[in-house]
Amino acid sequence: MRYTKMHGAGNSFLLTENLRGQLQGEDLSALALRLCDPKSGPGADGLIVLVPAAEADFGMLFYNSDGSPGEMCGNGARCLARYGVEHGLVKNARDIRILAPAGLVTGQRVSGELYRVRLNDPSAVDLHREAEGEDCAYLELGDPGIPHAVVEVGAEAFADPDALRERGRALRHSPAFPRGANVTFACLTGENRIRALTFERGVEDFTLACGTGCGAAASALILRGRIPGDTVEIDMPGGHLSVRLTRAGDTVRDIHLTGPTAVVETGEFTV
Repeated sequence: MRYTKMHGAGNSFLLTENLRGQLQGEDLSALALRLCDPKSGPGADGLIVLVPAAEADFGMLFYNSDGSPGEMCGNGARCLARYGVEHGLVKNARDIRILAPAGLVTGQRVSGELYRVRLNDPSAVDLHREAEGEDCAYLELGDPGIPHAVVEVGAEAFADPDALRERGRALRHSPAFPRGANVTFACLTGENRIRALTFERGVEDFTLACGTGCGAAASALILRGRIPGDTVEIDMPGGHLSVRLTRAGDTVRDIHLTGPTAVVETGEFTV
């Protein structure tokens, strides 16, 4: 079986096709665990399996590096959009349709390696939920939703990544979030700009970027009145991402995530 390793702002994925049932009967969680571990495979933050979808260009099954399934992945969807365009799997590069467990994700090629996807609208928004002594904003993107906790911090918090990691780990497992949560720490650095870092559920550590974490952070800070307008520029360790959304009363919709994609390598694996 062939794979393509890609990353979106440093968030890395292994993409493989199952459009003709090549992986029928395989334990995809176990496969993700093996391939995403650099000791036994190419190594990545997650595995994306392309599957047929009648109402879309293709479907997306996503597995974290620990083998756990995910509802959707923003940067993964952007990489998948590029893969679909470059492998002739989409009818229109300006209207790419990807069906994920969290719902339909649409995307487009902006230019070169730059791709945009529309993240799933929130199915739950709680702007002030206390967890582990922290004031968190909690959002679920999609239905079933990807759970996200957003914590605003000062710039000094990033100076001690080990302490921030422990805060992220505690929040990720907090009883305040019944299904666990991806935890994004965000710091305002300008009127419409933030620095962010996400402790990802399923990776169980910080990643270089988190697309849905960017969408959740932008949504939370706009709804809290911390950021004016509808666009947020986000700096993550792996690169720069941009979020544009529409405010709709006490929630948001049409969350568009734009950023770079890159092809790292192609190779083969055995099943």
